[in-house]
Amino acid sequence: MNDGVDRERGDSFMPRFDDKGLLTAIAIDSQTREVLMVAFMDAEALQRSRETGRAHFHSRSRGKLWLKGETSGHFLNIEEMRVDCDQDALVMLVRPDGPACHTGARSCFYRRVAGDRLERVEA
Repeated sequence: MNDGVDRERGDSFMPRFDDKGLLTAIAIDSQTREVLMVAFMDAEALQRSRETGRAHFHSRSRGKLWLKGETSGHFLNIEEMRVDCDQDALVMLVRPDGPACHTGARSCFYRRVAGDRLERVEA
């Protein structure tokens, strides 16, 4: 098989990072299936996440590795990791140790678009 076919149909994990060395990572609560957050991983963050079972990401603003929960204690414990068909995005089914959002909200997706305004959807 060639790399494209193997990546899309084979059984080898071959993550495809973008030109900045990143791939999209989505954290979903394993029990409720609620989307908690979207972030980016570089090769180091992916490796550390797989080694430790806790979600690590690449901070684009700080340009460095960060462990989700390292300061708050609100870790994302990975129960399962899935990759999309062309292996440039991951979905992690996680067990959160508290709120996922830095604002204190359970999910980073706590507002809905209502016309030109935002409405909070989480108490």
